[in-house]
Amino acid sequence: MKRAGKQDSNPRPFLAESPARAISGTVDIRSYNPNPPGVVTVERERDPQGRYSREGERESTQCDITAARFVTCCHEKRATSEEQTPLNYRGLFGSSDFLVLHCPDLVMAYHSFLLEPISCHSWNKDRTQIALCPNNHDVHIYKKDGTKWTKIHELKEHNGQVTGIDWAPDSNRIVTCGTDRNAYVWSLKGEVWKPTLVILRINRAARCVSWSPKENKFAVGSGSRLISICYFEQENDWWVCKHIKKPIRSTVLSLDWHPNNVLLAAGSCDFKCRVFSAYIKEVEEKPGPTVWGSKMPFGEGAGGGWVHGVCFSHSGNRLAWTSHDSTVAIAEEARPARKERENTDLSVLSSETLPLLCVSFITENSLVAAGHDCYPVLFVYDGTKGSVTFGGKLDVPKQTSQRGISARERFQNLDRRATSSETTEQGLESLHKNSISQISVLEGGKSKCSTFCTTGMDGGMVTWDVKSLESALKGLKIV
Repeated sequence: MKRAGKQDSNPRPFLAESPARAISGTVDIRSYNPNPPGVVTVERERDPQGRYSREGERESTQCDITAARFVTCCHEKRATSEEQTPLNYRGLFGSSDFLVLHCPDLVMAYHSFLLEPISCHSWNKDRTQIALCPNNHDVHIYKKDGTKWTKIHELKEHNGQVTGIDWAPDSNRIVTCGTDRNAYVWSLKGEVWKPTLVILRINRAARCVSWSPKENKFAVGSGSRLISICYFEQENDWWVCKHIKKPIRSTVLSLDWHPNNVLLAAGSCDFKCRVFSAYIKEVEEKPGPTVWGSKMPFGEGAGGGWVHGVCFSHSGNRLAWTSHDSTVAIAEEARPARKERENTDLSVLSSETLPLLCVSFITENSLVAAGHDCYPVLFVYDGTKGSVTFGGKLDVPKQTSQRGISARERFQNLDRRATSSETTEQGLESLHKNSISQISVLEGGKSKCSTFCTTGMDGGMVTWDVKSLESALKGLKIV
């Protein structure tokens, strides 16, 4: 990039439309100051001759971003942004230099809770508190206080690693399960969470848990090759369960409820995704016929690996799942339920990513999946053609400053890092630095999601703004 000229005696401001966490060139926002909100500190580096460079003294400026503009000073010219996208902005710097401003904070926000991996999480109703497991026997509950997260509770009852958490939004009860073969329903009494043991009747670890939409029962998948449908028995004042066993042949890894509160999708290690009836006559009325058929299992789809994640769409007419062979499959209604049906009734896409561990619909036709590649990806389903297509990578890479390097530096980089690039950063360019373990919808629901959240084995949580992602990433279209 061309350097700016000599310092003007009356420097004029450089204007851009939005704050940036990382900006290529010679301007970099180093820190965010939440008090007062909307104010950032911009640090610029200037050498003793008055030229802005990578080395030299730094100059800080407080900038107000509440009006979606921030101001910093440069030399010789005044320029304003003409682009309307919330991610990339251009402005003249010096006489002929261009700066590309990059502001991922508008699209995604990262918070690191712990050094330990986050194995599972769940949100409360108003999304001000999150319950998560730091890959051990405990569950930590954090509350959002402005821009900070404060730990307010620790749930200690399991004597094995917690593998599943689900927080019922209306009844405000938390259900947890773990490798100790137990499940607990936690109720908030005053300022203390009180556990109630659930009799699962399993002899292997519990792997996943999910409340039903009406919150009158929940399902627990386990390594005992069965699903426990748990409900509260008023007469004896305890939680009991009924089992779904056949035709499951291996560990159940993932669960998701149909909106009608009866059908349940389950993914397991026998390479199958199935739809069962979880009707409990003690707590609900007999359900009517559904589009998924009238005989159990209502649907059964085969994959090429362990089924890590399953998800119904908002309407319940579509079911998506991800397998360990890096495939994404979508079934509509009861299409994969009969052996005599053609294979084209099931839409399967083999992606180029590493295996995907979780999946969630964000509209009726679009879904987000993530896994070992450490970033979420978009898939789009075309119902008329019955096909799934790759929509794009949903991660905005951090833009770094570019400068020319000498031949000596190039050979030094080849010797030290086996690359000729001038960058000094090591590791992944994605926001998560390890596998993403779970995706949850924060706002808008599965029909029209506006914000979703991911947690990963790096101990971090990221919230993603769907609209900003769509306008920021070229060619990305969420339908």
